[in-house]
Amino acid sequence: MKLFNAIPLFAIIWVLYHLVIIWGSSTILSYEVFQLGLVSGTIWKVTVSDLLLMAGLIVLYLEILQATLTSMMSVINHTLSTLVFVVFIVEFIIIATSTNSTFFLLSLMSLIDVLAGFTITIAASRRDIVRND
Repeated sequence: MKLFNAIPLFAIIWVLYHLVIIWGSSTILSYEVFQLGLVSGTIWKVTVSDLLLMAGLIVLYLEILQATLTSMMSVINHTLSTLVFVVFIVEFIIIATSTNSTFFLLSLMSLIDVLAGFTITIAASRRDIVRND
């Protein structure tokens, strides 16, 4: 179970994005998955892109929660998360099916994961050092 903590969850989102693109094409991102009628009388249309972004936000929350742990697995997770972010950015720049707002926003979430992870870990480590002195 500890090894699972080292796996960056944004790698799962990256794989999920590519499965969606392989299943269809980049146009599948605008495919309407379902509709919800709201009290205001309007209809909210949820697309595949919306679902990917929702999943990305949930993963971002879980990654930030995971960053509060101070262990060797946490350091490995941050390092792998940095590599996942680099893959996101390089792919956004190079591969045509990844040059869209959905992929860019997932890349941005991955960057926030990396920055928050290192920031939270450093702050938690400082707090632990101060307590031990």
